[in-house]
Amino acid sequence: MDQIQHKYIDARGVKLHIAEIGTGSTAVVFLHGFPEIWYSWRHQMIAVAQAGYRAIAPDLRGYGLSEPHPEPQKASFNDFVEDTLSILDFFNIEKAFLVGKDFGSWPVYLFCLTYPTRVAGVISLGVPFFPPDPQRYKNMPEGFYIFRWKEPGRAEADFGRFDVKTVLRNIYILFSRSEIPIAEKDKETMDLVDSDNTPLPPWFTEEDLSFYATLYQKSGFDSPMQVPYKNPREEFRIAKPKIEVPAMVIMGGKDYFLKFPGIEEYTKNGKMRDYAPNSEMKFLAEGTHFMQEQFPAQVNQLIITFLNDHIHV
Repeated sequence: MDQIQHKYIDARGVKLHIAEIGTGSTAVVFLHGFPEIWYSWRHQMIAVAQAGYRAIAPDLRGYGLSEPHPEPQKASFNDFVEDTLSILDFFNIEKAFLVGKDFGSWPVYLFCLTYPTRVAGVISLGVPFFPPDPQRYKNMPEGFYIFRWKEPGRAEADFGRFDVKTVLRNIYILFSRSEIPIAEKDKETMDLVDSDNTPLPPWFTEEDLSFYATLYQKSGFDSPMQVPYKNPREEFRIAKPKIEVPAMVIMGGKDYFLKFPGIEEYTKNGKMRDYAPNSEMKFLAEGTHFMQEQFPAQVNQLIITFLNDHIHV
C-alpha cells in the first residue's frame, strides 16, 4: 500500500483526493460505489500497475478525503462524469479505460455516452447498462433499503444510533449477503444486523474497517448518500443510448442485486448487447456485492485480460 501515491486536484472548484500508482502510458480510472472509497480498489490498483498500466482512483466528491459538492442537494451523477473529465484533463490523459463498481458504474456509462472519444473501454463490477426506468422498483416492499434511505432523515436517524465504525461494519455484513436488505415495518435497515454477534466477512479485516471508518469520520454519511440515494435523478435525455467501446460486466453469482426485479434475467439473456454491442458478461459464482475485495485475484485477472485484449483497439 505504501507505493500508492496521493494528491489533490481541483475539479470545477471542488478539491478531489486522488490515489494513483503505476507509470504505464495507458491509464485505468476506478470509480467506487457506496459505502466505498478509493481504498476499495487497492488490490486492483496494484495489480494493474504491475501489469504495466497506470491506476487512478479518486474519492468521489463527498466521499473520503474529497470535498463535498458546494450545494449537496444539487449534486448529481453528472458531477461525477464531469469530475472524471477533470481528472483526465489534469493528467493530460487523452483516452482511458474506466472501471466502475455499484453506482460508480453509472457515471462510467454516462461518461462513455457523453465523451466517447476519451474512453478505450469500460468495465463494471455488478451493474449492467440499461436505460433508467423510474418504475423499475415500484413493487418493492416499503422496507426496501433504497426506499428507506430516500426518506428525509430516515437514514440519518437509523445510522445516528451507532458510531461510524459500527454503521460501516453493519453495511459490509448486510450487503455481503445474497438477500436484498428489506426491513420490517417497525424496524430499520441497521436492525437487520446483529453486529455484536456477527463477524465481518473473512476477506474484510478489522484493519480495513478502521481505514474506512477514519475517512467516514471526516465525510460523515449524509454527503456520500446524496447522489445515489437522496437526490432526485436527473432526467435521462439520450434517446438511443449506445456504448460503442469494448465493455465487460463482472457479476457476482451471490450478489443481492441479482434479485432486484428483472436483473438476473437481463444479465443472462444477452440483452445488454442491444445497448453495448461489444460487451461481454462474466460471472464469479461465489461473488457477492464486494467481489473486488472478496476475490481480488479473480477480479484482477479478468480486468487485466480485458485491458490487454483491448489496449490497441
